[in-house]
Amino acid sequence: MAKEVSNKQIIFKDYIHGFPKESDMILKTSIIKLKVPDDCNDAVLVKNLYLSCDPYMRSRMSKIDDNYVPIFTPSEPMSGDGVATVVDSSHPDFKKGDLVTAVTGWEEYTLIKSTETHFIRKIHNTTVPLSYYIGILGMPGMAAYTGLYEISKPQQGDAVFVSAASGAVGQIVGQFAKLSGCYVVGSAGTKDKVDLLKTKFGFNDAFNYKEETDLNAALKRCFPQGIDIYFDNVGGEMLDAVLPNMKFNGRIATCGMISQYNLKQGEGMRNLLYIMAKQIRMQGFLVYHYRHLYPKLFDLVAPLLEEGQISYVEDVAEGLERAPAALIGLFSGRNVGRQLIRVASD
Repeated sequence: MAKEVSNKQIIFKDYIHGFPKESDMILKTSIIKLKVPDDCNDAVLVKNLYLSCDPYMRSRMSKIDDNYVPIFTPSEPMSGDGVATVVDSSHPDFKKGDLVTAVTGWEEYTLIKSTETHFIRKIHNTTVPLSYYIGILGMPGMAAYTGLYEISKPQQGDAVFVSAASGAVGQIVGQFAKLSGCYVVGSAGTKDKVDLLKTKFGFNDAFNYKEETDLNAALKRCFPQGIDIYFDNVGGEMLDAVLPNMKFNGRIATCGMISQYNLKQGEGMRNLLYIMAKQIRMQGFLVYHYRHLYPKLFDLVAPLLEEGQISYVEDVAEGLERAPAALIGLFSGRNVGRQLIRVASD
């Protein structure tokens, strides 16, 4: 008979408006058998080690028409990217003990049914921290790779601006751009984060957007000749200030809009005329459309990590019970680097 164990879960309470609160998520303990049910073919049961904590999860907490990501179901566990170890499997490609990345529940154990197993990827290289597989070797790394190399196509000497530059994606974008021979400036929300950009990540310059009374003037100071590439993680006021400072034929990769996720109505834009006048190409993208590029990301990043040519900073919340606070903290800039939840030791 299969062993039964307790399974802590973070349950999504109900759809929300405005800023999320910790009380919108409930810690619950259920019981789970450590065996794939007999009626579940091609399923995998995993024990979660690390869970991702991402700004886009806010969009999944509201019932919005044409939402670009699947919304959470009230009274069910929240979910996201995770690193896990296989406990049991009825799937021919996975066996007990395999280390994997997958879309998992915010819980200690997740049963991944056959309809979701196409998201599972085996981890073969354990010379890097396992958490990196949902960081620089996972969705954030893929977002940086896609937005910079596939969409923006940097050239030697390009002037590159990255917003939310110390975050999960921004810190990678800046380092990729530097490796491509670009001049790179980032914005962040504290002095410590600005210092991190210039010292650990090698940005040419950086500024604290919260201390700038005029974002347009700040960008002109950093880019007197204009911006070739803007990697946008925030949208809103920052995007509006960037547009007049773009060069002709500049490129904007729109990765995120964290400044807009909690607003009942998005901020209006005043400078859209510059997209036409300066012939700017602006393109949004969703990472899951580029999953086929993961091997290219790994081939690029793994040697850079091994040789110490690229750095990655993580902010790890210890224990599933701290997950709600970690998610809420993203929207006030409480985290430094990639926000993760460590569920169990690896």
